[in-house]
Amino acid sequence: MANADEQSRLTQVHFHYEQVGDVKVFYREAGDPQAPTVLLMHGFAASSFMYRDVIPALADRYHVIAPDLPAFGFTESPARGNYSYTFSQLAKTMGQFTEQLKLDKYALMVHDYGAPVGWRMAVAHPERVTAIISQNGNAYEEGLGAGWAPIQKYWREPTQENRDALRDFPTPESVKWQYLEGVADQSLVSPDGYTLEGRQVSRPGNADIQLDLVLDYASNVAMYPEFQQYFRQYQPPLLAVWGKNDPFFLPAGAEAWKRDMPKADIRFYDTGHFALETHGREIIPVIRAFLDRSVK
Repeated sequence: MANADEQSRLTQVHFHYEQVGDVKVFYREAGDPQAPTVLLMHGFAASSFMYRDVIPALADRYHVIAPDLPAFGFTESPARGNYSYTFSQLAKTMGQFTEQLKLDKYALMVHDYGAPVGWRMAVAHPERVTAIISQNGNAYEEGLGAGWAPIQKYWREPTQENRDALRDFPTPESVKWQYLEGVADQSLVSPDGYTLEGRQVSRPGNADIQLDLVLDYASNVAMYPEFQQYFRQYQPPLLAVWGKNDPFFLPAGAEAWKRDMPKADIRFYDTGHFALETHGREIIPVIRAFLDRSVK
């Protein structure tokens, strides 16, 4: 057991950049690099900031890495047209990021967009993934809520008209709504998260990048059968900690894992898309206990 000084040192969060091709990836790191690694992948509209409480809570026992995806947070990535803003390319960049940091094995925690990025990485290198934690990170069509209807119309008909109909999606107002929707006590949601992400999404050119990613999300749904085959074949230990009032990813998406992985641990919380914002005190000990059971 680490003494107080050692524990303080391990749980201190460090902030770094790693040049990955033409992307300068920002990431948060804590813990002993010799300990088992936990890789935290955020989604929309978030960044590694969403894991600000998770990182030190795990770092006394694990090596914790939380990067910002290209077009998110403090990661510096090329302008639209100079980098392919697709989920396939995000997965390639993040896969290369893990290789440059020599992360040969890691438990994978995902949220929202981080899920299909993580699933692609797991399919490409199943031997690297020791366990999976999903906080409203979907892999089943029954998990897609009604909020996807205008986006699915854009998938079917990628016209300028249908793209313009989604212009209010990558805006500060929409980001704030995503943080608050489905939350019974909104005073539990710190304004820091949605204010930071609202400013990030307002950067010049970022809204169009986000609409490109919205369009490409259809490629993730097309790969759901491949992701599900990975779950069936490799049976990674899986914990789902799910805000049950999420307007985008329904509880049915979490329950569906039981079909492919009967031992999956599925837990629901009375909150929205960003469950860690309101229920971190309940969820983080569950994550820690799961990792202690699952990661050798």
